[in-house]
Amino acid sequence: MTHKPIKKAVFPVAGLGTRFLPATKAIPKELLPIVDRPLIQYAVDEAREAGIEQIIFVTGRGKTAIVEHFDVAYELEHTMSERGKDLSALDPTRATPGDIITVRQQVPLGLGHAIWCARAIVGNEPFAIFLPDELMIANKGGTGCMKQMVEAYHEVGGNLISVLEVPREDVSSYGVIAPGANVSDTLTEVTGLVEKPPVEQAPSNKIISGRYILQPEVMRVLEAQEKGAGGEIQLTDAMAKMIGEQPFHAVTFAGRRFDCGSKTGFVEATLALALEREDMGAEVRAIAERLLAN
Repeated sequence: MTHKPIKKAVFPVAGLGTRFLPATKAIPKELLPIVDRPLIQYAVDEAREAGIEQIIFVTGRGKTAIVEHFDVAYELEHTMSERGKDLSALDPTRATPGDIITVRQQVPLGLGHAIWCARAIVGNEPFAIFLPDELMIANKGGTGCMKQMVEAYHEVGGNLISVLEVPREDVSSYGVIAPGANVSDTLTEVTGLVEKPPVEQAPSNKIISGRYILQPEVMRVLEAQEKGAGGEIQLTDAMAKMIGEQPFHAVTFAGRRFDCGSKTGFVEATLALALEREDMGAEVRAIAERLLAN
């Protein structure tokens, strides 16, 4: 069976980034760099690797710099060219006109509401969702999380979410799946979803890790979705209603996840990726060893 290709992706980037104040007072948290690439750039690069052509940013007030990042910076490029500077670092930041679309989430009513704001652009097509706070890094020589999910989608269709296993005591901070039959080593049926359950009520230790492929029918569910955990419209609650109506699977990502929504996760990601860089890894390791020795 053939399935409609995944060509559109929604990036909910309207959050205020309050955990990173004062850094995020004037700079969107999605533009904070892990070494020298903004968080949002990692996510967009992952989308492009997976064959996604249209990027949909759900933004809020003060987030226009995200769009500017993917525009042409004429003055910068002209100055660099005149000075004989290499412009290749800017290549991933250039977007084909029309490939990036923005829509405003005017009221902060949660992730489900943010996705619903993109309904007119998504239309009647299946689409991907990226949470840029979740930095997903492929294993060396491997492919990114969304590419792995798209490959699984071609196999089973329907709806898919990426999952990772965490210590049981940590599950109450995440959306958690109730797993069904194993299709393969990395692909599992999903029989239920619950948002931030108490540890003793969690159906598994497999958490939703910030990447989704959903069918357009989820927009109709979100239209009537009532507020859930935290007084917000939860995407997890809407997805749970689709289980049994459409195929629903979880893909266990073969790679690493960094929770860059937290300060410690952000520092961990910066250190881990810096240590792997050929141009700076040895120097960063020496710095870390020196600091730890003091």
